[in-house]
Amino acid sequence: MPEHLLVDGPRDGVATLTLDRAEKRNALSIALRDEVSDALDALAGDPDLRVAVVTGAGETFSAGFDLREFEGLGDEAHARRLWASSDRFHRTVLAFPLPLVAAVNGPALGGGFDLSVMCDLRIAADTARFAHPERTFIEVVYGPLHDLVGGAVARELALTGRVLDAREALELRLVSAVVPRAELAAEAARLAATIAEAPRDVLARMKAKILRRSGVVAGDTLEL
Repeated sequence: MPEHLLVDGPRDGVATLTLDRAEKRNALSIALRDEVSDALDALAGDPDLRVAVVTGAGETFSAGFDLREFEGLGDEAHARRLWASSDRFHRTVLAFPLPLVAAVNGPALGGGFDLSVMCDLRIAADTARFAHPERTFIEVVYGPLHDLVGGAVARELALTGRVLDAREALELRLVSAVVPRAELAAEAARLAATIAEAPRDVLARMKAKILRRSGVVAGDTLEL
């Protein structure tokens, strides 16, 4: 059973994955990344699933990768595990064969920002904000962000780490809706139910078109 991830469903075609490290601001540790990858792999083969929602426990969507784990990169075995987990996580989210919705319940920073943009759709609580603070020590996942908001905005966010609040994220069409935090779960359920009205095979073919058009799933995902 996952230790840091809650998986609910699928019911009526919808499953919800909740990052469950609220005390660590849902930092994406190796263990949590692997649990997300395992859960998505299992859901991809579940004939009852048509759409999955990803959200965070507590007040933060995700503060990004767990930086404490980067302190051990001098250990070759640890470094291999960390980078392999990262690559698998990015690839699994990006290439998930059915629609993914990010319900951004609070700050989405660094790898949490990446997770949200790697989903197909995003809705946000009014407390959400988006930024790439890690740009001072490592390059960010750029391709999916560019695909959503265009080169001018993506370059600014990747190079400066400027913070977007929920209102500006909506203006840029980074998110498709902003709602009060207390209403986010209901809004995510409504959106997921709307998507799930389509048959699974239609959604899978539509997602395949989206992936072909994006062109971001080939090669090493750490180079995105």
